[in-house]
Amino acid sequence: MTRDARLMSGIILITVPTIQYGGYFLLTSMMTKGSGYMDNPLRQNFFRAGHAHAGVIVILSLVCQMLADAAALPSPVLWFVRIGVPLAAFSFLPDSFSRYCRRMLPGSAVRFL
Repeated sequence: MTRDARLMSGIILITVPTIQYGGYFLLTSMMTKGSGYMDNPLRQNFFRAGHAHAGVIVILSLVCQMLADAAALPSPVLWFVRIGVPLAAFSFLPDSFSRYCRRMLPGSAVRFL
């Protein structure tokens, strides 16, 4: 692995405990009757989809760091790949959440998202 791949992999691995804590929060919310988690379908779908997709994209971005080393790409494109794949875990999920909210809950507060 190159120095750049090790640097990006280290930064990506820092996000893993946050995803794990989110999964732990999700499990405790499901098991606690007073949390209101099971009463709100929007919360159920958002938490479940958000943590699953974030975890998959983070693992995929670690694999992409190794594949980027093997690819013969120009330096700007290489950095776009190194940064773009992990950034997808944070940039695409809020967009899909706001689309889901607009479909489920039409109102002025949702338009702000």
